[in-house]
Amino acid sequence: MAMGKRKSEQAPLWISTTELPVSPGHPFYMRLNEVLDAAGFDRFVQDQCRPFYAPVMGRPSLAPGRYFRLLLVGYFEGLDSERGIAWRAADSLAVRHFLGLGLDEAAPDHSTISRTRRLIDIEAHQAVFTWVQERLVDAQLLRGKTIAVDATTLEANAAMRSIVRRDTGESYQQFLTRLATASGLKTPTREALARLDRRRKKRTANAEWVNPSDPDAKITQMKDGRTHLAHKVEHAVDLDTGALVAVTLHGADVGDTTSLLATTLTAAEQLTAVRASAPTALIGDRGYHSNDTLLTLRALGLRSYLAEPDRGRRCWTKEPEAQQPVYGNRRRVGGPRGKRLMRRRGEYVERTFAHVYDTGGLRRVHLRGHPNILKRLIVHAGAFNLGLLMRHAIGRGTPRGLQGRRRPCFALWATLSTLVAALATTLARYTGVPRPRSHGGISSFSLAVAGSQQ
Repeated sequence: MAMGKRKSEQAPLWISTTELPVSPGHPFYMRLNEVLDAAGFDRFVQDQCRPFYAPVMGRPSLAPGRYFRLLLVGYFEGLDSERGIAWRAADSLAVRHFLGLGLDEAAPDHSTISRTRRLIDIEAHQAVFTWVQERLVDAQLLRGKTIAVDATTLEANAAMRSIVRRDTGESYQQFLTRLATASGLKTPTREALARLDRRRKKRTANAEWVNPSDPDAKITQMKDGRTHLAHKVEHAVDLDTGALVAVTLHGADVGDTTSLLATTLTAAEQLTAVRASAPTALIGDRGYHSNDTLLTLRALGLRSYLAEPDRGRRCWTKEPEAQQPVYGNRRRVGGPRGKRLMRRRGEYVERTFAHVYDTGGLRRVHLRGHPNILKRLIVHAGAFNLGLLMRHAIGRGTPRGLQGRRRPCFALWATLSTLVAALATTLARYTGVPRPRSHGGISSFSLAVAGSQQ
């Protein structure tokens, strides 16, 4: 065999279209396109986004159907930035097939995706999320009677070293230098400033400090203990099916008891818009428990299942109207149904966080400003619901899920082979039949059983 040599890298001037590479398409994306086309997705988003496109020819635009499909690719492929989405669209033939890009068409640039996102408003993105929920209602995958609410933090695209004081406008370094000068250090070094910062009592409050690049990012402590600029996102999840009912975005310094009402009202509006059942019960952890919260939920006609923190013996002389809601909530949480709903809340709500932010690539956002971030969050939530619809149709909710489809079968085969070998050894020990050689697992066991019966 002759050794191959590297060919010239000079591209040919002309090439036949029949010689261009053709992709059969990814099975998941092909089936997803069938679902979207059967429900008229492109026609729907064109009607929603028509006011944002000029009637005359200007800069080459990105079709609404292709734009939203690009954001869906960002969720399904776990891409955190629009640059990564654009690179993936240009690199993968299967993704190009899903986007409807011909071989003679260039993939959209990241700046085109970003500009299209800025031009299309939040209401159009919300309409796409509602459209997906309508498909879930048709497939009986969204009921809405029992809703669980929980929140998590997203790391902002802003650095703590860039914060400035709201009153004076000085940076954190300048602030430390002023403190060192006031304490007697005329020319403080960087090491001296670091020692001063470690010794002083930290008071980096959001009321005093702000990041000029992203004022919506707030200083907070992350779950791993780091202090960082972040945003708070809250999910409302249907505990009967695991579908996402609503997604709201807040500042990281907003308490759970404050943001709960906005999320609950948004979830109720979404369920009304898709003609699903009205919510009757709300489940949450102990961060949402307060007298005002329980009174508000009772006024809304919702049964509360909120975990109660240990506050010791309560005195109801100042707030006697809250005694009955608190005791009623305590009784419901301690009952069998309450315990069952609490276990399901921990499973379903945390699953949405894992899919949308960890594997979906949005645990650290690359956008600034709540309107921009909320647009991607809403489409990611819609993609999660589309994953539920695809799992109901083909058994897998993501393209990567198809890659491991044979692994459970292999694990089952390996377990059966181990059991077969153990049974064959036991038969050989008690019957005197020699243990057969391993050349197929079950067939060897059949040979051993046949020999013992003879």
